[in-house]
Amino acid sequence: MILLSACLIGQGCRYDGKSKVVDWVLELSNTGQTIAVCPEVLGGLTIPRLPCEINGDRIYNQSGADMTSAFVIGAEKTKEIAQIVGARVAIFKANSPSCGNCKVYNGNFEGVLVDGKGLAVKALEEIGIVVFNENEALEFKQSSLNHKS
Repeated sequence: MILLSACLIGQGCRYDGKSKVVDWVLELSNTGQTIAVCPEVLGGLTIPRLPCEINGDRIYNQSGADMTSAFVIGAEKTKEIAQIVGARVAIFKANSPSCGNCKVYNGNFEGVLVDGKGLAVKALEEIGIVVFNENEALEFKQSSLNHKS
């Protein structure tokens, strides 16, 4: 089973209430081998919501409110779902404070990306799940033979 960021297949769950449909991920969602999740919604965050960024070991929204607990809850629920369905791979939204697998915003709301991972990605990697982002179609396809569900 493959976990997908729900926003990548058309669910309007991003902070701005929109989705970011990616054709190859949408096609994959029609195979019966995927389940869509939004860690931020699972953590209780509303749609829409203020943008959030990781700053040190905390996550703050653009108004300065500490939103860390919602992100932690969402990451844990995402991990639980992954374990229940036997997921081995995830394709998540790049740069997200939950779903970013290699880059996240720097925490100052400047639009600057830095090396880092979102909380849900860290939780999934703890249990051996390989996480790709929507820009890594080739990498996913090359590795999918090794991660068949």
